[in-house]
Amino acid sequence: MPSTSETGHAKNVANFEDLISFCNGYGAAYNPSKEALTIAKLQDLQTNAKASLQQSKTSKTTFDNATNARQLAFKDLKTLATKVVNALAVSGATALAVANAKTINRKIQGAKANGGSKSPAPPADPNAPTPTNKTISTSQQSYDSLIDHFAKLIEAVSQDANYKPNEKELQTATLQVKLDSLKTSNTDIVNSYTVWSNARINRNTILYNPVTGLVQ
Repeated sequence: MPSTSETGHAKNVANFEDLISFCNGYGAAYNPSKEALTIAKLQDLQTNAKASLQQSKTSKTTFDNATNARQLAFKDLKTLATKVVNALAVSGATALAVANAKTINRKIQGAKANGGSKSPAPPADPNAPTPTNKTISTSQQSYDSLIDHFAKLIEAVSQDANYKPNEKELQTATLQVKLDSLKTSNTDIVNSYTVWSNARINRNTILYNPVTGLVQ
């Protein structure tokens, strides 16, 4: 059975290249009746297979980079949220307003955004599966929740006339810029994962389609 691990895909393509070389070696004696088995068609399939492998690798790297960028963007969020609440608490805001902000902050502190969507390091088992859509979705919901809670915190302090911190990082305009950066990094993950997923589907179709695939 052919290997379908990341390393196995490349090996299967390399083996196919060897097969074409052997067929070429037969010269005129290699004259299949089926057009799909002619040297020209086999070489076309090999070219497409190599291109699909490269696209899969490239899109995975883009996804990994987007994952790292999102982790960096969210790294200081919990600390920042606490600073915002503390600034509100000493601003003269009402106890009710502070309590509301603290409730939102507790949700931010409790929301899990531990990078669960990040593509893991190569597993010990070369045939171990790649992350599932369910794994990605669960982590995505955590980041979506963080963004939602942070947006609510910004809204809460923006509407409080007492909230006028001197620190630039705590001012509402700066907080909004931060929120926008979180949204952008989160969207980049969604988009890059879609591209990577589609690239893998295309690669697997070219390599393993039971009728037209490189490995049948």
